[in-house]
Amino acid sequence: MALFGKIARFASSPAGRRAIAQAKRMANDPRTRQQAKDALDKVRRRVNDTRRGRGGGPTPPPAA
Repeated sequence: MALFGKIARFASSPAGRRAIAQAKRMANDPRTRQQAKDALDKVRRRVNDTRRGRGGGPTPPPAA
């Protein structure tokens, strides 16, 4: 079954409807919205820094 079909089937199930309702409640909560915005901003900064050659790799071990 295609991925979208699986998602549609889950969304119409009782568990899917509960998950959708919870996501809607969380989306309307200002604190949760801010947490999501902060996380997205962090990811965007990391992607932009990696593209510009500033980071993205592992941190080197401290000098002995």
